[in-house]
Amino acid sequence: MIKDKIRNSLKFSFLDGASYSVMFGFGDTYFNAYAIFLKATNFQMGLLTALPGLVSSLFQLRTPELTEKVGRLRTMLGGVFFQALMYLPILFIPFVIFRDKASWFIASVTMYTLANSLTVPPWTSIMSQYVPVRKRGEYFSWRQRICGTITILSSLGAGTVLFLYPKQSPWGFVLIFSVAMAARFLSLYFLSKTYEPRLEQKPVNYFSFWDFARRAYKSNFARFALYFGAISFCVNLPGPFFSVYMLRELKFDYLSYFLIISMPSVATLLSLQEWGRHLDRVGCIKVLKLTGFFIPLAPSLWVLSSGKPYLVLIQMFSGFVWAGFNIAATNFVLDAVTEGKRVRATAYFNLVNGLGIFFGGVTGGLIVSHLPRLFGSYFLTIFLLAGALRVLIGLVFLPNIKEVKEVKCVSNRDLFFSVLGIKPMMGVAQDSVRIE
Repeated sequence: MIKDKIRNSLKFSFLDGASYSVMFGFGDTYFNAYAIFLKATNFQMGLLTALPGLVSSLFQLRTPELTEKVGRLRTMLGGVFFQALMYLPILFIPFVIFRDKASWFIASVTMYTLANSLTVPPWTSIMSQYVPVRKRGEYFSWRQRICGTITILSSLGAGTVLFLYPKQSPWGFVLIFSVAMAARFLSLYFLSKTYEPRLEQKPVNYFSFWDFARRAYKSNFARFALYFGAISFCVNLPGPFFSVYMLRELKFDYLSYFLIISMPSVATLLSLQEWGRHLDRVGCIKVLKLTGFFIPLAPSLWVLSSGKPYLVLIQMFSGFVWAGFNIAATNFVLDAVTEGKRVRATAYFNLVNGLGIFFGGVTGGLIVSHLPRLFGSYFLTIFLLAGALRVLIGLVFLPNIKEVKEVKCVSNRDLFFSVLGIKPMMGVAQDSVRIE
């Protein structure tokens, strides 16, 4: 029966997510540290974020056609296989490349990210068929909480390995990236066991990216995509330089570096269940607007102190806020688009997001060394600039994005304190309202 197939597929999909989390903890988490080990310049650190974002986002224009031609599951399997394979050139760079190793690493990560981008639209489409609308907030918060725990433990293991090897040795990176590659191949196995539900393709579901762009002034989903892309620009403007600031300027060891970069994941784990539970009641846009108010503080608070305990605290705050923002954004993509259009809409959403990542990374890499120094560091200046831009973007976009399903009315204050568990959510309207 189809229900049994879906139930079985959800089990294998979870195991795929767990394997992906191991790969991410041992791999992606330490890409910036590896680039610094390979002597990347500030511009190359920006490019490490920007170029993969651009190439993978542009390829999203072809992903819907590819998915429709070969199937959603086969597209995912091909992307996962190629992504796992791309760890091989990453592993061998210190031994076979003798000049400009960072550029070769950027090229490898670009292909790695491109492969992963193939998997996102079909995965989103299939998962939307597996999980009913009323259960999505609860289910995805549960899934992300477990996978996040695995990512943190994996990152801790990888950080310990790097700590045990001399900073000048490549063998620590070789070991952790080998584990990451093996985990992604295991992910491929689990995905191959999943079931692809039938999805009827109708001509009415076709729309080009230019159709999508032309409707931006009146399409709620297109406005949301532009907002998310603009936020991605602000995130990636300073994004690569937190690692540079800690490892080069503050000269933190790898374990201290891991402790600080892992704190958002810890806070996410602690708060995801509550965000997911509240999301199903109050809607995605209410959570986006509340978290969007706090997101500008995340980079700005770095300018106040470089003490490790302080950085741990502000990273915990950042993780709490981003947990709500990301799960609301994920669920809004599922809620706002009909089933037949979901692959194509997700691909175009990822294209806009990728362009934001690209321009943010390139802009950051170009301007960071030319900014005036704040407390002796131009990294602190770009952190503060990113916070200010997030405020502006929130003021421009958020008032124009509307909820697409029936939700309950609640004040921002009650929602915030309820998620924290300080007091029950008050002021919830007795009647559900649809916000158009």
